[in-house]
Amino acid sequence: MFGKFKQTDALRQWRSAAQTAGTVALEDLRRKAAQARQLKTHLDRLLFVSASRLALPAIGNQAFPKPHDADWFWRPELWCGPLGTPGLAAVANKHKLGQEVTLFHDCAISELTLRQLRNTREADLAAYGVRMDVFRFDGTYLSLAIDLPSSAAQGLKRTHLIRVETILEMETPLEIFARLNIQHGPNTEQLVRELPLDQEDIRVEFDLSYTQMQESRVEKLWLDLIFESPEMNQVILRDVTFSRRPRAAM
Repeated sequence: MFGKFKQTDALRQWRSAAQTAGTVALEDLRRKAAQARQLKTHLDRLLFVSASRLALPAIGNQAFPKPHDADWFWRPELWCGPLGTPGLAAVANKHKLGQEVTLFHDCAISELTLRQLRNTREADLAAYGVRMDVFRFDGTYLSLAIDLPSSAAQGLKRTHLIRVETILEMETPLEIFARLNIQHGPNTEQLVRELPLDQEDIRVEFDLSYTQMQESRVEKLWLDLIFESPEMNQVILRDVTFSRRPRAAM
């Protein structure tokens, strides 16, 4: 409360100084002008830094466009908050990025780098993105596996559609496939879609009616993002989001 009174008093003093600047004695005006220039330096710095920081997507943000009838939605932690180690070179097979994302490859010599980036573009809702640089690639596969939380399996029905949306950039064109895996008892259902990279909205939907999923036995879901012929390329995943909605009745 005391601090608020001090701030109000300071504002009142500077308002008065501005109003009397045309009539006050020159010696007093010179002193006030010097004080104002010192204050302006700090205010300009505060405004510059605050404008930059406040323009960034909020850390932990889970907001993103989703179907109006979605009954579950989620953004993985990799795109929400900072990792303990933001960058890695010569990334090994089965390396985990946080608790939910794992990199898989079969390269004899890894020339892969990963780095988490702070998103700064006006269009970005996710706080962070991840950049993958691939140089020489002597393997046969490269994928990012994203483990979905247990809430994705709760109440999951064969009448559901699961949507995956991403914002990504790449140096040269390549094919990226999304494979949804649903573990139910000893069996695993798999649905594969190619990401439509030529479209403005990069999204795919998985219709679970095409599976033999046993609804009462669903244990786990995960998504594989599979990169075809990734050599000498850079891919930035600015965002990856998931949502689930019931399919409209026929």
